Amino acid sequence: MGKRVAVVLSGCGYLDGAEIYESVSVLLALDLEGAQVQCFAPDKAQMHVVHHGTQTPVQGETRNVLTEASRLARGQIKAIEEARMEDFDALVFPGGYGVAKNLCDYAVKGSDCTVDPRVDALIKAAHGAKKPICAICIAPVLIAKSLGLAHHPTLTIGSDAGTAADIEKMGGKHVNAPVTEIVVDEQNRVVTTPAYMCGQRIGDVWLGVKKAVEKTLSMA
Repeated sequence: MGKRVAVVLSGCGYLDGAEIYESVSVLLALDLEGAQVQCFAPDKAQMHVVHHGTQTPVQGETRNVLTEASRLARGQIKAIEEARMEDFDALVFPGGYGVAKNLCDYAVKGSDCTVDPRVDALIKAAHGAKKPICAICIAPVLIAKSLGLAHHPTLTIGSDAGTAADIEKMGGKHVNAPVTEIVVDEQNRVVTTPAYMCGQRIGDVWLGVKKAVEKTLSMA
């Protein structure tokens, strides 16, 4: 029987939700490895709605994170309150600005951000049970904020100096890495890859995500 994996999505669409290519790459990589996947998302309003054609916020429009994320999960998704790490072998976070806007408020507050309490609890539960956590693109900021001061996880978001500095402020240890590579913290059982934080080609993003998923499952 395949490994059981919880995947946490932050909406749908890279500017205000989960990055679609990263999310699909995660789901495909997990499927190719025979994993059993359950997607989750917070049942709450997005920070805002962005028109992905003009890349500008849409005034007066609201969308629900869980409802939008259900598009990526083809409806097979649950509210994050239903996630229990005792039911899973690993935890995975695809990236996208939704991570920094809907799973935490890093987009607004930087290193002074707060992680959604339900997301924070899930991360700490996985870490406490020594179950591997995979964080992609901007998602390592969640790990830095949740575990940084107590456990100082080693992470990568690529090579963006500002975000790397924020990870260090939150207690994490940042390592530069290219889009096709991963950074593994064996002690904290955390795997990270930069994806679209530094990549431009979906093929390169796929290679990094595939490596990250494979490593995560090997640790589960």
